[in-house]
Amino acid sequence: MEKIPMQNNSCKPKIDYPCVWQYTVIGMDRQAVRAAVLEHVGDVEISLSDSMVSSGGRYISMKLELTVYSDYQRLRLYEVLAGHPDIKVVL
Repeated sequence: MEKIPMQNNSCKPKIDYPCVWQYTVIGMDRQAVRAAVLEHVGDVEISLSDSMVSSGGRYISMKLELTVYSDYQRLRLYEVLAGHPDIKVVL
C-alpha cells in the first residue's frame, strides 16, 4: 500500500480495489449487531465472527470482513454502520 502525501503533510494510503477489508463492529447485543450488519451489506459474501467481550460484559465486538470495490463503498458502509442505533462504534 503506497502512501500519498496530503496538503496538511499527513498521508492517505493508496488502496488497490477490489480488496478484502475488515471492520470491527462494537455494540451491546450480539444478535442486534449481527442483524444490523446483515441489513446493510446486502447479498454480498461476508465473514462475521465473534471477537471480544468487554471486561464488564456490557459490550461485544465482532469482526466483519468483505470485499470492497471502491473507496466510496468502503466509507459508505462505515458511515451506515456507525449511524445504526444498535452499533456503538465501528473501527
